[in-house]
Order: sequence, then structure tokens, then C-alpha cells
Amino acid sequence: MMFAGRKLRLVTHLLYGMWVVARRFPRASASERAGMNRVWSLEMLRLSGMKLVVHNDEARLDAGVLVVGNHISWIDIYVINAWRPTPFVSKAEIRKWPVVGWLAQQLGTVFVQREKRSDAKRIMHELADRLLAGEMMCVFPEGTTTDGTSLLPFHANMFQAAVSASCPVQPICLMYEDAQGRQSTAPAYIGDMSLDDSLNALLRAGAITAHLYVCDPLAPGADRRLLASEAQAAVQGALDRMCGASAIVTDVALSDRAAELRTTCARDQGLHVHKG
Repeated sequence: MMFAGRKLRLVTHLLYGMWVVARRFPRASASERAGMNRVWSLEMLRLSGMKLVVHNDEARLDAGVLVVGNHISWIDIYVINAWRPTPFVSKAEIRKWPVVGWLAQQLGTVFVQREKRSDAKRIMHELADRLLAGEMMCVFPEGTTTDGTSLLPFHANMFQAAVSASCPVQPICLMYEDAQGRQSTAPAYIGDMSLDDSLNALLRAGAITAHLYVCDPLAPGADRRLLASEAQAAVQGALDRMCGASAIVTDVALSDRAAELRTTCARDQGLHVHKG
């Protein structure tokens, strides 16, 4: 019964997100929309049994930067938005997901049909234009999800937009940890799992800490393969550091932080920032 109740609250929160986007976003400024997105994402994590810890946040850039990171689960989107609301590049199938797909579309997600080479070129041009306009964009250059214990090769074509826009690349690394301080694969959305299977596994996993490591930005370059290689090395280094840590920072009451955000929308509230 407790599990069913948690799942119902999560679904209700998704529906509330649709209401916020449909009714409040049209009258809100860009900064206000970002604040609402962040508050909503923090609550999404709390209802999923997660807290968020951000490492090395002082390295982050806030405009005109391509954010790239490892990809483990659909929940990655909300972890990143709880840190810094950012439009994403996503596979076209997600647009068809109930509720989640509609929300993604309304929040500026760029959908790509990966099997079509012409569509990939279109996406690169759109990303470059948005980066040149000062936006942040996020891509997952592995091209698919993993269980988070290792990385797949980063596809260099995902970096072409940064090359075309002459903008920096900011690698980030995600890692999930269970209540015993071990790396958790419970959030992973891989293989033949359905979205419902993934959600059930996440809710049954108990308390989880989502760690987000902000790597130092990479300077604009003319070689997308070199950028991809440097970004992958930075993410691998961050993953090694987080997995090798003997102690992780203390608990954060996301519900209290989210309440503060609702009244202040201050930039750095709502998460624990860990130096290093």
C-alpha cells in the first residue's frame, strides 16, 4: 500500500507539472520558468526517494555552453534540472511518452530521429543556433543509457554544435548511491525495461543519493573528436573520484529546501554543494 501511495503521489506530481507549464509558464519570465522547473524537479527527486548532492559547482557556466554527461536513466533529466534547468537533446520516441513526453516538448527539448542522418544535421544546426543565442543545451553523447558503472564511447558528432558555435563544453558526471554508500544501479533504465519497470525498481530501491559532478569547462575547439575524447576523460575521472570516495556528504532535506525555493527561487538553494 505504501508503494502504491508513493507511485500515486509521483504521478500526481507529473500531472501538476503539466498544469504549471500550461497555466503559469505563458505569463512567466525565462528566469521564473527556470525557477519553477527547478522547484518541480527537486520535488520529483524527493518523491522518488532521492536527495541531490552537487560537486564542484563553482566550475559551472550558465550561458552559451554545451553540457555533456553520462546517461543512466530518465531520472537523469530531473537531476540535471534540479541543479540547473537545461533543455536537452532526446530521442524522438520520448515525445510519445504520456505526460513525460509532453512536458519535455514544452520545456524546449530537441527531439532527434537518430536513424536519419539528415535529421542529425538539422539538429546540429538548431543546437548551434541556440548556443550562439546564449542558451545552455545538454546532450548525452554515449547515445544510450548504461547502468552507470562505466562509460560507453562518446560520439563525436554530438560535439559538432559546440564546434560550429565556438562555445565551451561542460562535462558533468552522474552517479547514484544507495543508503549503504555503495554505487546503485537501481535507477538504470536499460535493456528491455519498460518505463513502468524502471519506475518500480527506483521506488523499491530505498533512499538514493544522486551525485552530480561539474567538471571544468573545455575551451572551444575546432576538432569535435578531440572535444569528445577530452569530455569522456573528464567524466571518467569524475566517476572514478566519486566511486572511490570513502564517505559522502551528509543528508539534505529536499522538502525543506524546495519550500525555501518556492518563496525565494535563489540560485543555489535546494541542493547540497560539496567542494571537490
